[in-house]
Amino acid sequence: MTCIVQKYGGSSVADVDKLRKIARLIGEVKRQMIDVAVVVSAMGKTTDNLLSMARDFSPKPPRREMDMLLSTGERITMSLLCMAMHEIGIDAVSLTGSQAGIITNDRHNDAQVIEVRPFRVQDEMAKGKVVIIGGFQGVSYKRDITTLGRGGSDTTAVALAAALDAERCEIYSDVDGVYSADPAVVADARHLSEVSYPEMQEMSTAGAKVLNAQAVQFAKEKNIAIYARSSFQPGRETIIRRLSPGTIIGVQAVVREERIERIRLSGSDALERFQQAVSYLESEQVPVKEVHVTQIADNGDHSKASFVVSAGHIYGWEQTKDEMKEKVGPDITFDSDLATVSLIGEGLNRNNQTLLETINLLKEHDIIVSGITTTSFRISLLVPQNRIDQSVQLCHARWVMNS
Repeated sequence: MTCIVQKYGGSSVADVDKLRKIARLIGEVKRQMIDVAVVVSAMGKTTDNLLSMARDFSPKPPRREMDMLLSTGERITMSLLCMAMHEIGIDAVSLTGSQAGIITNDRHNDAQVIEVRPFRVQDEMAKGKVVIIGGFQGVSYKRDITTLGRGGSDTTAVALAAALDAERCEIYSDVDGVYSADPAVVADARHLSEVSYPEMQEMSTAGAKVLNAQAVQFAKEKNIAIYARSSFQPGRETIIRRLSPGTIIGVQAVVREERIERIRLSGSDALERFQQAVSYLESEQVPVKEVHVTQIADNGDHSKASFVVSAGHIYGWEQTKDEMKEKVGPDITFDSDLATVSLIGEGLNRNNQTLLETINLLKEHDIIVSGITTTSFRISLLVPQNRIDQSVQLCHARWVMNS
């Protein structure tokens, strides 16, 4: 029997009426004799409300306890949706991430899925049931509840689809797929009918909220097509899959990340203090990226090190900064109020023309570029946070609309 995995995001399951509509949509699929596993997010603003309650007790709550707290949101959704399924005559069962066999490392708040053991899911499917799974959560090999970070329900869905050898994975939200920019920022953003795995991974890494980067990695490894669709407005969709190299050359999308913080160190012991800073953040399970180290060979006085942190995704970041200063010393610089605008596409770095023209474009509008990072599919520029929307609009008009 054909097997598919569906995932419904928070806006799709925001209230009881929407849950009833989702139940009917799932029922229509099941009546076609298709095995269905459904991954759900927390309802509406549930996660935000839980975060707010935690902050009432502490500016920096223990990460393990945050996972215990936040994992309850998806459990509410899955049990209510299961009740809705029963009311329309469809046999269904709800499972937590741990019951569904989502095994992770022992990192809290942004755990990585290391294995999926879907035996319970398969057993329930064999009984003819729709299986409804709480997304965003798993269980570590130490048997602690863990959560998978921003967009973690996507990871749950795609990892499960890979383990079940599903025909496809359908990601439902309040938008009908992937756009060339955030439509809330760029009114004429283009709908993208197809996106390659590498481009989607870079978009996710650079701040796009449509899909989780680890989810795309699972899909790429197992060659599972991901269909990004609107929950209640059928029609257009975006298919994320393996495309032939060179299918589309040039900038396909412009993505932003709004709250970036850069940490800089310099001096003869810059490398040593860099190691101390990163080790401390690792102990706090705070990921770092865009690492740059320059070690001068003579006396080391001009040695420099820097990295950036996605500060908007970290609980208690301000307190973490204060603690890092105590461990590393006061001679550490935090560049706040930064954001990243990223150009995504294949072949962007075959020459430097796109990069140079983008720098000049932003310079013409008095937008300061304070850092640059490139990969095979991405050019990212650090800009002032209060100019990020304008930066996205300028780059989108130049590179997407003129293509």
